[in-house]
Amino acid sequence: MCTRRLWALLTVALVLSLACQPAAPPTPTPTAPPPPAMPSPTPSPPTPTPPPKPVLFLSTQLRPVEEAEKMRNVILKPFGAPVEFIPEDEGPFHDRIRAEIQAGKVSVDVVGALHGNFVTLLRDNALEDLTPLMERLKDRPMIPQFVELGKLGTDRQYCIPWMQATYILAINKKALDYLPAGADVNALTWDQLRQWGENIHKATGERRLGFPLGPKGLIHRFVQGYLYPSYTGAFVTTYKSPEAVEMWKSFKALWEHVNPQSTTYDFMQEPLLAEEVWIAWDHTARLVNAFKERPGDFIAAPAPAGPKGRGFMPVLACLGIVKGAPNREGAEALIEFLTRPETQLTILREVAFFPVLDVPMPADMPAHVRIEGEAVVKQSGAPDAIPALLPVGLGGKAGEFNKVNRDTLERIVLKGEDIEKVLREEAAKLQAILNETGAACWPPDPPSTGPCQVR
Repeated sequence: MCTRRLWALLTVALVLSLACQPAAPPTPTPTAPPPPAMPSPTPSPPTPTPPPKPVLFLSTQLRPVEEAEKMRNVILKPFGAPVEFIPEDEGPFHDRIRAEIQAGKVSVDVVGALHGNFVTLLRDNALEDLTPLMERLKDRPMIPQFVELGKLGTDRQYCIPWMQATYILAINKKALDYLPAGADVNALTWDQLRQWGENIHKATGERRLGFPLGPKGLIHRFVQGYLYPSYTGAFVTTYKSPEAVEMWKSFKALWEHVNPQSTTYDFMQEPLLAEEVWIAWDHTARLVNAFKERPGDFIAAPAPAGPKGRGFMPVLACLGIVKGAPNREGAEALIEFLTRPETQLTILREVAFFPVLDVPMPADMPAHVRIEGEAVVKQSGAPDAIPALLPVGLGGKAGEFNKVNRDTLERIVLKGEDIEKVLREEAAKLQAILNETGAACWPPDPPSTGPCQVR
């Protein structure tokens, strides 16, 4: 009995032991060896994206070294594509464009110049029609009068407004103690300015009035846009008139109180800061550093008025595209960028050229900008204002035309030559330039048929 029970227990243990053993692995079925791996193809290097094609930008504006550097390193920097900015004098500017057009080898894309230069460019058939581009920019609040001027007397847009400037007075507050009785600094006459200079001269022994008569000074703009319109109501058609003779007599008397170093001054901000002069006339961009460095010491004011009114020169600079420009797409993009409100305000901050957009002045605009801006508004809005455009249609002869104006002043005021004789001789030179260029009269002179006639 015990033996059978023991055997049964051993049998059960053996069965359980075999059941707990792992099953034998199945015999693998032989298979063919895998084919050898093919080498992965070497990926082709990505095709490099060509850099944006530079835009060649030729400009008669922002030529001084400091302004040109601000243009390259500050104003154009956010554009995001390369721009070759080349400042050039008016004569070489027109010569280059004309030569490239005639040779059929245009390299310039964008041109920036004064409104009057564009009249010559259009006459030379050197401008692309930018009417479609102007349509794309219509949401920008451009000053309508400037847009109309950009059509150059046609129904198409050839010049898109870029920036504006003018010429005003900068005054050291020390001079206010000597202001003539009853004179309003914001509504001066030329006679009052002469009296003001005389008061300072007598009290201090110094001649504290100043004008930019240096080699690069803008005294010719003073003659064209301020002196002649104020005294004669025009410029070319009154150049040798009896009113002009009286004007030069008055200005010679004023010059008795002008610092003699004015013949060396190119930018009036330097002699203002050095206090060599207390009252100076110049372009806003060439006065700005005085207001910038010492805003508490200087004020700005409109230019004085004469018997005919308050002559002043609004300076409109435009942008255009040369006919056959190699980078038309880049050129349009650059014009779009330069007319953005934020870019316009950067131009104002950096180089003191005012916007062509009707945009509010930001609260954080620097004090020097506000000082000049208020004087600009008072001058252009004066009830006796006589706007005088820059010379129109002279092309490469603009420099010669300007030289005649400078020579007239120097011969009469500095050398003391006979006024009527000088005016006859210099008027003949002006007429020769106008005849050669065919330039018609421009405001404030009345319109003419054919070349403007000097009278």
